[in-house]
Amino acid sequence: MFSETRAVTVVRRLGDPPRTRGSHTNETCPDLFELSDGNFAVIGTEATADLDPHLPPDAARADYERIVVIDRDTLIRAKKDIPDE
Repeated sequence: MFSETRAVTVVRRLGDPPRTRGSHTNETCPDLFELSDGNFAVIGTEATADLDPHLPPDAARADYERIVVIDRDTLIRAKKDIPDE
């Protein structure tokens, strides 16, 4: 679980900014970010209630975790910025 006491910051965006991906209103802005602690943060549409019952049997989600959805284009454009290790 993410601790609020850690001084974690956003280091960089992965992929293109939402405006480049066609969000001219900034109303829908799925995004991916690399954090200073090496983890990643995702802005997406909350879909826990809809998708939780459909997770595979070997998947687990803690009470504090949420399932979020980002569109395919956002992830594909971020691929070039995702480290191999």
